[in-house]
Amino acid sequence: MSQALTVDQIMQTGAVIPVLVIDRAADAAPMASALVKGGVKVLEVTLRTEAAIDAIREMTTVEGAIVGAGTVLNARQLDRAVEAGARFIVSPGLTEGLAKAAEHAGVPLLAGVATAADIMRGLDLGLMRFKFFPAETSGGAPALKAFAGPFGAVKFCPTGGISLANAMSYFALSNVVCVGGSWMTPKDAVEAGDWGRIETLAREAAALRG
Repeated sequence: MSQALTVDQIMQTGAVIPVLVIDRAADAAPMASALVKGGVKVLEVTLRTEAAIDAIREMTTVEGAIVGAGTVLNARQLDRAVEAGARFIVSPGLTEGLAKAAEHAGVPLLAGVATAADIMRGLDLGLMRFKFFPAETSGGAPALKAFAGPFGAVKFCPTGGISLANAMSYFALSNVVCVGGSWMTPKDAVEAGDWGRIETLAREAAALRG
């Protein structure tokens, strides 16, 4: 049994959390190995494909990988992901049902917020760490900077439209701990099994936070 981690530990471990859409479970372990070798240990497998649950199981066999499930929309999906070995849960939004299910399962939840009202609802549910999503179309770094005033103790992982080119504008903010992005695993590299390229992209991403 893997040691339980807090949401803070997860966010602080990964400067960039890759958002992984996996079509073939056979790609999961070599992809995870390449990312971990590049210094990216926290891995979010989105539940957008039929292979996702099997991919989570495969990735949990890779030493050093901290594997979670993303695009989790309800308690049923959360339970399936946890059963497969997910150590944290990421959701595009926030509902009371999902927050309660995560609490019951004892699994860290990084729920998505986009507005002040979303954040206040999360605070009412006892949450202090959020995914800011979709980041770029919800106001980007300026919006997060504005949130720092009324929500000084809240920390974020912006995701959605984040790239190597704009990530530093987010890391410059005191309330951003990590970012989420998909650029480390380009589709053509995955299809070709070019794990060396993915390791290189991971190394660049891991160096962003310094």
